[in-house]
Amino acid sequence: MAATVKTNGAATAKAKILEKIPPIAHPLAKEPTEIASNINYHAQYSPHFSPFKFEPEQAYYATAESVHDQLIKQWNETYSHYHQVNPKQTYYLSMEYLQGRALTNAVGNLDLQVAYADALKQLGHDLENIVEQEKDAALGNGGLGRLASCFLDSMATLNLPAWGYGLRYRYGLFKQRITKAGQEEIAEDWLEKFSPWEVVRHDVVFPIRFFGQVEVNPNGSRKWVGGEVIQALAYDVPIPGYKTKNTNSLRLWEAKASSNDFNLFQFNEGEYESAALLHSSAQQICAVLYPGDATENGKLLRLKQQYFLCSASLRDIIARFKERNGEKEIQWSEFPSKVAVQLNDTHPTLAIPELMRVLMDDEGLGWDEAWDITSRTVAYTNHTVLPEALEKWSQAVMWKLLPRHMEIITEIDKRFIALIKSTRPDLESKLSSLCILDNNPQKAVVRMANLCVVSAHTVNGVAQLHSDILKDELFADYVSIWPTKFQNKTNGITPRRWLKFCNPELSQIITKWLKTDKWVTNLDLLTNLRQFADNSELQSEWESAKLASKKRLANYVLQITGVSIDPNSLFDIQVKRIHEYKRQLLNILGAVYRYKKLKEMSPEDRKKTTSRTIMIGGKAFATYTNAIRIVKLVNDVGDVVNSDPEVNNFLKIVFVPNYNVSVAEMLIPGSELSQHISTAGMEASGTSNMKFALNGCLIIGTLDGANVEIREEIGESNFFLFGATADQVPRLRKERENGMFKPDPRFEEAKQFIRSGAFGSYDYNPLLDSLEGDSGYGRGDYFLVGYDFPSYMDAQERVDEAYKDRKRWTKMSILSTAGSGKFSSDRTIGQYAKEIWKINECAVPSA
Repeated sequence: MAATVKTNGAATAKAKILEKIPPIAHPLAKEPTEIASNINYHAQYSPHFSPFKFEPEQAYYATAESVHDQLIKQWNETYSHYHQVNPKQTYYLSMEYLQGRALTNAVGNLDLQVAYADALKQLGHDLENIVEQEKDAALGNGGLGRLASCFLDSMATLNLPAWGYGLRYRYGLFKQRITKAGQEEIAEDWLEKFSPWEVVRHDVVFPIRFFGQVEVNPNGSRKWVGGEVIQALAYDVPIPGYKTKNTNSLRLWEAKASSNDFNLFQFNEGEYESAALLHSSAQQICAVLYPGDATENGKLLRLKQQYFLCSASLRDIIARFKERNGEKEIQWSEFPSKVAVQLNDTHPTLAIPELMRVLMDDEGLGWDEAWDITSRTVAYTNHTVLPEALEKWSQAVMWKLLPRHMEIITEIDKRFIALIKSTRPDLESKLSSLCILDNNPQKAVVRMANLCVVSAHTVNGVAQLHSDILKDELFADYVSIWPTKFQNKTNGITPRRWLKFCNPELSQIITKWLKTDKWVTNLDLLTNLRQFADNSELQSEWESAKLASKKRLANYVLQITGVSIDPNSLFDIQVKRIHEYKRQLLNILGAVYRYKKLKEMSPEDRKKTTSRTIMIGGKAFATYTNAIRIVKLVNDVGDVVNSDPEVNNFLKIVFVPNYNVSVAEMLIPGSELSQHISTAGMEASGTSNMKFALNGCLIIGTLDGANVEIREEIGESNFFLFGATADQVPRLRKERENGMFKPDPRFEEAKQFIRSGAFGSYDYNPLLDSLEGDSGYGRGDYFLVGYDFPSYMDAQERVDEAYKDRKRWTKMSILSTAGSGKFSSDRTIGQYAKEIWKINECAVPSA
């Protein structure tokens, strides 16, 4: 009863505060008092909850709608400006976007952070608490999606005419829960209520066909007919640039069936499922990101998702091209001078045959003209050299779902083979691996990466090492055919979200010492910090900022996991998708060895060690057994270590659950050492390494992906390097197969300690067996954990020694931030715009 009275009393107090603030619409308010009125206006006149409630959740939605007002005006002005100027525009197609929370980013980019904080204070709330009410949009999983979101931010900030296209997943990949049994996957709930940021465009709907057959008309033209037709409905999310009026769009497609597809007769006969069959089929398309594809139904659903994204987006792009053309006769040859389509990995590859189909079947163009337009419009970014990630689709499934597209792909392949035979007879012997269709009777597939390389005008890798591997190995023969087609575009991150907004203390120090905040849009200015790296005053401020972030992170870890961690220990973090090539297993084996040695030490010797808190986070795909086992192992080791009174003042091991953008924004500013330890040559780039380095975190890592360039920029002495290099890896694998590998005793000791049952009764033998033997499926240590273990442990000893000299460590930290200027997504996108898309700035004029 007392609790009820207290709650009601608090609600009454909030209601009284609201009474003092007039609920008046001020959609363009910039002053705190007017903003407070606008928030109250939305609380009362855009209600989503019972009247008189203004708890943090209600305050968040009202605040978001107030910010949305400001964005809507800029959004509309941007759309209108692009329409009038009619510039060449980029359309970025991606199956994933990891946007993170929108509120902090929006008020930050609008330069209204202080005003909104003051306004919410007037309304009895704190901006930090209100921000916490927002759930991350579950539109992506890993680096691919986060990169796409950083790119959108940079496109808007650079005033580039560019839109993103994706799918509006209702349940995302999954929300990760950790139990005694390990990882548990449950559906994301970000749309359980609604998203205040999106606007549904009821007038933007396109019919999308699946299955059916191809009709040949008397004149030889072809038409895809029959099958099932589902509607694509557009939802738009505003993407504001930093301190600019340009506000671009992320257009997300939702799959729907119409009322005509609901069979009322069947429903009234009690055949409920049959009556709504197409509605059910439509709901499946945007239900989940990367649905399981072990069954034929799973494969069909994934392919449906990919085609749905490509078809809806291209219909929309073509409709806009026609709309901006006005009353003039359409000149299709001008399409590539108005439209640039970027494929973010192979998932949107079907955009190639779909654009061909629309141009030929709907617009009446001939093959040669349609091919010229398509190949001058589409560019492809490769994100991986892993064979399993270079998509190959069953030809049988493709013929079933997309019969017209398979005809077109077959013709593209036929013409490519003819080109090779007529111009490069020296490559004829390699055609079986170069062509698009692999007609192996056991498993006939379409190689999507080959289709992209043959069709796109530009192919790029995402870090210098990765691009070199593409050109020298994976696509070497294509390079000999089209030497100018291949480029490198080293990835980048937005400094707005990944420093200014997530690490305000450090940002203020940087601005103070550089005497400008222009670094936020010109990250190269950070190099000017180098001259102050030895300055004791800067070092003191830098350490204070880092400690504040560590304390915030320690509170978060306690709240989420119940584990208490010491902010004075070295915070050592590895957060990324759980995969054997990313080698979280190497990390936890090193931690196990560290724990065993601490147990063997005398209390006096333990006190001489560097206290460390190891944090690991990331999601494991539900069907990836070894990744699931790695998550379980980290948690089991953590349970034992953290409850061991002899050791837990010197070592803690924490698995941070449900890693996403908002969790990263908490972890990265508080990190001091970050592990980027993939097998060399296997990580295309990585972008979390850039985020950690930008925030003054030192990296222990291999010469893989963007690590190579980060080390060059920040200085070799500020990077803890270990491990085999990419060019050594094939030889080392061969030597392993030939029984020439001699394991380090420390490696054997760590594995044996796990096998002894020290961390519980779970059977880790299948996981550890992947590190044993010389060859065979799931054997032979393909990712070279055993080979790299000794140099990894030696590098960790260098970390321990360096951390004891805090002055030296802080200087290294400052130099890490100072050397991170190259890794701004503004630089990356500027290069895409100039060298691939050929688009120019199109700034919305100031009023």
